[in-house]
Amino acid sequence: MSNSFLDLMESRDVLLADGATGTNLFNMGLQSGDAPELWNTDEPEKIKALYKGSVDAGSDLFLTNSFGGTAARLKLHDAQGRVRELNRVAAELGREVADTAERKIAVAGSVGPTGEIMQPVGEMSHALAVEMFHEQADALKEGGVDVLWLETISAPEEFAAAAEAFKLADMPWCGTMSFDTAGRTMMGVTSADLAKLVEGYEQPPLAFGANCGTGASDILRTVLGFAAQGTERPIISKGNAGIPKYVDGHIHYDGTPELMGEYAVLARDSGAKIIGGCCGTMPDHLRKMREALDTRPRGEQRPTLERIVEVLGPFTSANDGTEEGANDGSERRNRRGRRRS
Repeated sequence: MSNSFLDLMESRDVLLADGATGTNLFNMGLQSGDAPELWNTDEPEKIKALYKGSVDAGSDLFLTNSFGGTAARLKLHDAQGRVRELNRVAAELGREVADTAERKIAVAGSVGPTGEIMQPVGEMSHALAVEMFHEQADALKEGGVDVLWLETISAPEEFAAAAEAFKLADMPWCGTMSFDTAGRTMMGVTSADLAKLVEGYEQPPLAFGANCGTGASDILRTVLGFAAQGTERPIISKGNAGIPKYVDGHIHYDGTPELMGEYAVLARDSGAKIIGGCCGTMPDHLRKMREALDTRPRGEQRPTLERIVEVLGPFTSANDGTEEGANDGSERRNRRGRRRS
């Protein structure tokens, strides 16, 4: 059976992924605090428009509107009994958009964190996390996704639970963590840690990397950290469109389409094979990213940190968390996973 994601991975040097979910849906009328997943059944045309916006802008793949699709997240909206329905429909709408496109498009089933803290720090057991991720994975598989896409994870225990669940679902997958605390995830994972972690799973991801985090400069430093480990596994970079700032009571990301075009080229030259945007990334950003990737030659060597700062702006922390004497993760704080805004 043909799989669009695998076909694209084999035939293309670099793949352009999609952008933000939340930013685009808020522009369509979603209110803060609402569950985007409920729009899969309540506003299906708007969800198809979300997907189509990425396709029309040049993306090779897009993520389904299912980031908060586990029972734990849907319980916040009294929808924990609708996991199968909401995830399946998210995938079916994506399949409809992809299958009517004029070129090959892959549909990736977005799976975000449960929002709970894993044992032994928190109360979420490994078995329960596997069960929740498996339920969501099966529904996305039923809806027709090409690949499962774990994103915005901070704890290695949660990453491992998802990996086990995806194996149970018999689905290929990709996985990203969010390195948003001085080059580490909230639970202390570094780029070097993740590069080693993914090789230990019985069914490792097809590709791994980083999403969200802080600014575009920081995520490229993390990508360079992956590449420095000598990994042969494809690397993912889905950075935010600049830095979030409050403007007139709303969060606005200051990254212009032109800046994201520069980011895309630097991400490719840093070693990423799958490049997209996260919070704040709109179709206009993706168009510039597509144009830059298609027209700018690949660099002969990886960009230096100085070059990244020169083009994209300063880092938000002094180091990437891997240097000797850097934060060892002891100052960790609880968090609930954020969706792609």
